[in-house]
Parts: sequence; structure tokens; C-alpha cells
Amino acid sequence: MNLPFSSMRLCILSAFLLLGQGIFGNTPCQLRALQCEYLVNPLGIDAPSPRFTWQLADARQGAKQKAYQVLVNTDSLALSKGIANEWNTGQKNTAQTLVSYQGKALQAFTKYFWRVKIWDKDGQPTTSGIATFETGMMNMRNWQGAWISDSREVNTKPAPYFRKNFQSNKQIVSARAYIAVAGLYELYINGEKISNHRLDPMYTRFDRRTLYVTHDVTKQLQSGKNAIGVLLGNGWYNHQSTAVWYFHEAPWRGRPTFCMDIRVKYADGTSEVIATGKDWKTALSPIIFNSIYTAEHYDARLEQADWNKANFDDKGWKEVIFRTAPSNNIVAQALHPIRNVEEIPSKSLNKINDTTFVFDLGRNISGVSKIKVSGKAGTVLRLKHAERLYPNGRADLSNIDVHYRPTDDKDPFQTDIIILSGKGEESFMPHFNYKGFQYVEVTSSQAIQLTKESLSGYFMHSDVPVAGNVTTSNPTINKIWAATNVSYLSNLFGYPTDCPQREKNGWTGDAHIASETGLYNFDGITIYEKWLADHRDEQQANGVLPSIIPTDGWGYEWGNGPDWTSTIAIIPWNIYLFYGDTKILADNYENLKRYVNHIESISPNGLTTWGLGDWVPVKSKSPVELTSSAYYFVDASILAKTAKLFGKTADYEYYSALAEKIKTAFNNKYLNKTTGIYGSGFQTELSVPLYWGLVPEELKAKVAENLAKRVAADNNHLDVGLLGTKAILNALSENGYADVAYEIASQESFPSWGWWIANGATSLFENWPIDAKSDISMNHIMFGEIGAWLYKGIGGIKPDASQAGFKNIILAPNFVENLNAFEASHDCPQGKIISSWKRVGEKIVYTITIPANATATVLLNVKKHQHIQKQYPVVEKSISITHKQLKINPLSAGTYQFEIQ
Repeated sequence: MNLPFSSMRLCILSAFLLLGQGIFGNTPCQLRALQCEYLVNPLGIDAPSPRFTWQLADARQGAKQKAYQVLVNTDSLALSKGIANEWNTGQKNTAQTLVSYQGKALQAFTKYFWRVKIWDKDGQPTTSGIATFETGMMNMRNWQGAWISDSREVNTKPAPYFRKNFQSNKQIVSARAYIAVAGLYELYINGEKISNHRLDPMYTRFDRRTLYVTHDVTKQLQSGKNAIGVLLGNGWYNHQSTAVWYFHEAPWRGRPTFCMDIRVKYADGTSEVIATGKDWKTALSPIIFNSIYTAEHYDARLEQADWNKANFDDKGWKEVIFRTAPSNNIVAQALHPIRNVEEIPSKSLNKINDTTFVFDLGRNISGVSKIKVSGKAGTVLRLKHAERLYPNGRADLSNIDVHYRPTDDKDPFQTDIIILSGKGEESFMPHFNYKGFQYVEVTSSQAIQLTKESLSGYFMHSDVPVAGNVTTSNPTINKIWAATNVSYLSNLFGYPTDCPQREKNGWTGDAHIASETGLYNFDGITIYEKWLADHRDEQQANGVLPSIIPTDGWGYEWGNGPDWTSTIAIIPWNIYLFYGDTKILADNYENLKRYVNHIESISPNGLTTWGLGDWVPVKSKSPVELTSSAYYFVDASILAKTAKLFGKTADYEYYSALAEKIKTAFNNKYLNKTTGIYGSGFQTELSVPLYWGLVPEELKAKVAENLAKRVAADNNHLDVGLLGTKAILNALSENGYADVAYEIASQESFPSWGWWIANGATSLFENWPIDAKSDISMNHIMFGEIGAWLYKGIGGIKPDASQAGFKNIILAPNFVENLNAFEASHDCPQGKIISSWKRVGEKIVYTITIPANATATVLLNVKKHQHIQKQYPVVEKSISITHKQLKINPLSAGTYQFEIQ
């Protein structure tokens, strides 16, 4: 077959050529990945209409779902027989794999069983296994426990213990602990710590929304005597450390307090609630100080053995006091928890003398260290956690303690303090703190013996499932991608942060810039939905949002504006694109509308100077008005698209007109229509309008050419800050200059991501110069867009806004020069997408996998001298050619291969 483009020819080979090699499967359809509220068999959810999702495991060409049926029952045996007493959707003739519950009203404290039946492409039925979800309180009126604490004194340093004994003489069928905390907690039953979660519950605006967590404690309870133990930490609720953000003056601040109900069901059909009340007792623990911001201090001499067991003598303990609930909105924590995800042994140990040792983990992480040591009673150890060392080998905190404002020397930054009991080998790991570090300097008040094995690090973060992978033939690019993921995870603690050491704040700008990087690489919807609820808690009546969320009140006057707080628009829209789920858009629609209305009220001409600007640029500073007005346009555009999605015609028309007004004002002021240059022609000034859709269609090619020329004038290196970093690579690769984008991305000299890697970075830095005098955290996510660009700009994997949730996948790879092989995979709601290409001699072999129940539009950019030589299986009816691009649309599920020469 001859194609009329540069003598291009397409030789169609029969699909059996690959079938014989096992590339295409013929396995019958199965169902997998059943989730409720994006969690596997969740406990204690409050959603009245929880969402169900599933995937088809079907490797056959054209695999898809023709229909589905969801069944829900409280009886698993009945459900296994096809009986659904709570909800039966009946057969729905749709490929939809996201369904919200619409059955009988869900009851609190109830376990529900559900399964899904689907009909595949041939109309053959397949039924899933049985999955579960369990409701929690559902309504605050269902709480029976009282809020208790040990005092009201916020300046009390030691963390409090709480305990209660109770007798159970019946056979226990099930038991659930529902615990709400202002602060942080660890729960113990009969001496056993419950769950491997860390730093529960997640940080919120405590006086407006408090989270509770549900635990299955059936196995820990026993017939006869039982003991419940709770250890409380300060967290962000009682911030005793002093820094520039005034968290020690937070309006919610109080001594940690909690409320708990343990609901026990017995074999005889009866039940019992063991709740917090005056029959609990309290004492101070060996944790003599704890700060989420700085560190933890522990005096092992104060340990009370078996304090959380039934036979412990608590006669010396005090009565608890009642406390007011921190808020009137106590809701379930339904998200992936923080965990110690990875243990990292020390890579090396530098013994400076008998009392000073410096451990190197070999990589920068967020988390904690754990030390094992023996020493005399009263020996004081200080574990100083740092990202870098002084030339003499000692820990250097000067790059990360700059915003700390201590009132004395009793709370050193990122320095755990341990006082040994002298009872043989002892171990310590903080309970209620995390840090950002690579090195741990241990100093002792007396000589001790330590080996490299004495200390390990634990990489802590929200334990979101991995959703993507990138592998290339360029080792530096591979390391950049890995470092980006380290920084993303290091800044995910139930909310996205900027850095895990100096601030731990939910900076909005950093978060929306990195949101696509996060979504391509990890399944983070539960974290983002929680954080957007934090946005709703923090938004003022006039629509203004603070620059850090959550906040104690800091950030409404500085650092906010559309370039930063566009999180209210960009993150919900990205979630919609990636998951095809409109809930987060619906939940935040009125908030986004208020926000855009506020900008309009202070910017009647369509341009706004409200914002922080292109933060930490290399050398050229773009006008704040240019970048902030661009994000104002983005916000209005997303609001208009969302209004259209929800059928809000008046809003759609109004905000579409507003977006057009902003675009017109923007181009009238900043665009030279003759030269195709915005402003002074800096990289940010050209790439931001290109990427965000402000450039008139007829001038896109000219502006893109000017951007490429500007990059060449900058020696093919970056000259952007935070906002420009989001735009630069995408603006180039989406407008015909992918080779230029890759050249920037793969640089190994200053300024570049590779420059950091060449200088030993294992995470992303906060500033381009590694010897900068300020803004020099070594684990920041704000320059992390490159992690998303690898999927988009080289792998070409993009969601189709017209069929969100990757129901239709855009595959538009760029076979960039100077790269021999590339593969990206992404686990989307339909399954795994693979976009892989390699150079074999003079030809490029491009292989794609489209998951079952999805389609794809393939856009192959080919150069004038190239031909599409082979393609299989046969799809010739869907081929068209425009300009230098071969378009194949739509491709059904399956694996396809193209040879280009």
C-alpha cells in the first residue's frame, strides 16, 4: 500500500507473525483490582455512596467490557449464590468500570460484600471474586466515647500514656477500634501495637475537620482480661517548636486528646462498646519531648514495662480529664496511610572518635533512623540528621534550619536525644516525628561502641501504590526519574509538602506543579481528595486560599495567588483526566468558582499581578503579571470545562467568555504579533503561554520556533524557575521540538537536573546551583515536572480529555535523537499502558500495549526521510496522514508493533 507522504509505504504483515512469538495472548477474561473508594477492602468508611472500580484482565486483541452488573450483600454466602439484598444494578450495557453505590442506605458498623459480573467482547460472562468494604461511624451521633486527655497544659513536654483494663468472658467474633485524635497516636492491645501505620491521623485543620481511623483488633483481644493502651503525640496539633510560620500560636492548639470506641461482637449475637471515659488512667511516658517539626527525645530510664498489658499495676497512674472535641466534623480517614515503606542499611560509618560517629545511608530520604546501642545508664546520645556534611565530616544543618526560631537550646533541629537505661542493648526509633536526611551524626556523653550495622534508616511516606515505570538507555535520565520519585514520595505525608526537613508545609505551588508526576508514577487519588478537603476547610468566604494548606492562618497574605493556589483547579482536573472520576470536581466546584470570582473582582481588566512569580529562576525573571495571568486563564478555563461537564450552561458560557477575555488581554499586552515573542523572550515568557494554550493558533509555530532559538541562545540549558519548569519541556515537545526538550532534559552541566545527579544527588534540589546561598534544600519536589514529561514528551502517554480516565489513550511518542531506547508504563484505571521504542540499526521499533476496555489514538511523528515499514496486526482502515504525523484512530485493546525507517 502506498501512502502519499514522502514516499511513505506501509507493508502490512499478518498478525500471526507475532502470535507465534507469544506477544498476543488468548487468555479468557478475568476480573481484578476490585476497589472501594480506591482502597482494597477498606475498613471504616463514611461515604454514603462509595465508589466501586475494577479492571479486566484480558490480553486478547480488542478485549472490552460490553456490560456489567454489581451485586452487594451483607451475607457473603448469599452473594456467592448471586443474591444481592442491598443493591443489584442489573445488567448495564456499558463499558463503565467506575460505579457509585445507589442501593439501600448503608448502615454504620456493617461489613458489606460485593462482586461484579461483566460480559466480555464476545458477550461471555465473567464474575469476580468477592470483595468487601466496611462502614464506620457514618454519623457523629454514633460515637459513645468521651474526649479525654491528661491535662490542658500545652507546654507539658512528655507524651502521655493512657490505659484501660476490661474483662471479656464471651467468644469474640469481631472487634473494631474507632479512634479519633487531635494530635498523633499509637494504639496497643494486650501489649501488641495495632497496625503498621505511622503518624496517624493525618494532619488537617483540626478545629474544622478531625479524622478518625478504624482498626480490626479481633485477633488482639482475648477471652478474659484485656488491656488497651494509647500513646499520644503532639503532631501539628500541639506545636511546641517555634518557627516562622507561628504554628505554636495555632488557633486549635491544645494538649493532645482522643476519643475511642472499641465495638466487640460476640458469638451469642450480643455486642459491647468499650469507650473512652473516666475509667481510663494516664501517666507520662519516656518520650520526654516530641515535635513533628524538629525531633523526639526519649529517656529509657522512665520506661514502664508492660504498661499496655492487663497485669500491669497502674495504682500510681492518674485519672484522665474530659476535653471538648476539637471540631464538630469528625470523619473517616480513607486514604493510603503513612508507613515505614523501606528499611535502608547504613552504607558507611565514619568513626571520628569514641563518642562521635557519622552514618551515611547513601541516599537522601524522608523518615527516621533506628539505632541499636549499649551503654551505661544515663548516657546521652544525640542523633543529628543532616542532608550534607562539613569538610571535616560532621553533620551540616545550615541548609535546612534557616526558618527555625528556637527560644532555647533544648530542642535542637532534626536531633533525636536518647538517654540510655543501661539495661543491655537498647533500640530507639521516633514515634511521632520524621526528618529529611542522608547522614546521621551520633554523639555520646560517654564512650560507646557502634558499627555500621548499628543504625538504619526508614523511608517514610504515604504508602501509595506504584503506578508507573520509566526505563531508558540513558543512565542519567534513569537517575533523574528515580530522584524525582524520591522527592515526590518524601513530600507525601497525607498531604503534599515542599520538603521533609526545613518546612514540611503543604505549599500549593509545588504541589500542582508536581501533580502529574505523582499521578503518572503513583496511585495518589486518596491523598489528593483528602488535601482538597483541606482546601475547602481553609478557603475564606471571599474565595482566597492560603499558600500553605493546612495552615494555622499563615499564608493568606504572602505566597498565594493564581500561580500558587491554582491547586483548587489544576489538581481536581488532573484527577478527572487520570481517573475519569468527577467527584473531586463536584466537591470543589463552588470553591473554584468563588476563587475565580475573587480574582475577577480584583483584576477587572483580565490581568492580575497577584502571585509569587517564577520562583527560584536560573537568571531571567519573568513578570509576575505574565505568569499569574496565565494561571488565572487556566483556572477560568478549567472552571468553564467543568461547568460544561456538569451541564451548567450559564456558568460554561460566562467562564468561557472570561477565559477569552483574559487571553485577549494577555496577548494584547505581552505578545508581539509580528515577531512572535512574548515579553523579553525569556524561556518562561515563551513556554508558559505555549503550554497553557494562550498563544493564538496561527502564531504557535512561530512562538515555538522562538522558544527553540532562545534555548539555543542559552546553550541548550534551562533558564527558568518553578513555573517555567512546568512549561518548558512540554511546550517544546508538543510543538515539534522534542529533540530540543530532550537535549535540555539530558544535560549534565549547570544548570540542569543532570548537574545535580553528576554531583551525587539522589533526590531533587531546591535550587539550580548546588552552592546557592539560600533556598538550598536537597530534597524538594518543585522542579519535578520532568518526571511527568518523560511519560508525555518521550513516551507520549496522555489522557484524552474527551474520554477521561484513559478510556481512550493518546499515544504520541517522540523518537528523540541521542536516545537509543525508552519504555514507559502506566497503570491507568483500565490496566497497564506500555509505550516502548528502541533503535535497531537504522530502524525504530515501537511497541505499545493498550489495556482491555480501552482504545488508543496513536500519533507517530516521522521525519521526512523515514518510512513506516511494518505494522501489525492489521489496522489499515484507521490510518490517516496529516503533515508529518501518522494517525491511527482508534486502536482497540491489545499489543501492536511498528517499524519505522
